[in-house]
Amino acid sequence: MNLTQVFLILSMYTIPNCGNAQQIVTNSIGMKFVLVHPGAMTVGAFRSPYPVPAGTVKSERRPLIMYMGEGRSYNANEFALAKSLAERDARDGFRVKVKKAFYLGQYEVTQAQWKRVMGNNPSSFSAPDSDNRPVEGISWGDAQAFIAKLNQLEPNSKYRLPTEFEWEYAARAGATGDIPWSLIEKAANLNKTHTIAVGEKQPNAWGFYDMLGNVWEWVNDYYNERMFADPQPPKTGNEHVLKGASFAGDVKNATYMTHAAGPGNGWDVGFRIVCERP
Repeated sequence: MNLTQVFLILSMYTIPNCGNAQQIVTNSIGMKFVLVHPGAMTVGAFRSPYPVPAGTVKSERRPLIMYMGEGRSYNANEFALAKSLAERDARDGFRVKVKKAFYLGQYEVTQAQWKRVMGNNPSSFSAPDSDNRPVEGISWGDAQAFIAKLNQLEPNSKYRLPTEFEWEYAARAGATGDIPWSLIEKAANLNKTHTIAVGEKQPNAWGFYDMLGNVWEWVNDYYNERMFADPQPPKTGNEHVLKGASFAGDVKNATYMTHAAGPGNGWDVGFRIVCERP
């Protein structure tokens, strides 16, 4: 009996599918999936930071900037211009409804999980804990090949990449604004030279790890050639969307509000997957 036959037998008799309504389910290769309930969010809302005069109350996303160049403070006209430009570029965003519950991977797909399904390991980063690090060096097509094989191994479940809106909804975990900079260091592996094992950072409010940092993550949608998503994702395109930034990024990249396009650097790109509910 070969490995594929063993997996098929396990999937038919012992592996819970994604229709059990449990909050967390685990599949045959140890992938954990968290149940995401339907809901709504505002996508694409943006208020650019700009310099403000001394004494003005500031938020973490609007830093107090007092100097322009060497020793010269902003004058009143420059403060006013900065504010007007920021207001010109402000976006109200649009509402998105996630109408159907789904299970999303609690972690990025790991090197060990990739090896068990695909029999190889394209990752650049190896270490004693490499099995628990996210697989990287993954193209969108590679992710689809993994999903196709996993669907064959577990015919009682249906796996796929998340849509961009599903990914952002899970990453926000109920948050209405962007993540504060004070929380990014706790939640994201950033400004580093390599990946780390999944789950070492703080999870978000819904229990998902590494939604920001570690590796960029593929989603199913095509890139619209703009910084923010559109209410209706394009049906065709040259590249697919990447979300969440990687270990090589910094706090400016660590946001669920904007998106990038693949293939990226390659060595810092991975993915997580959805297990659909019936």
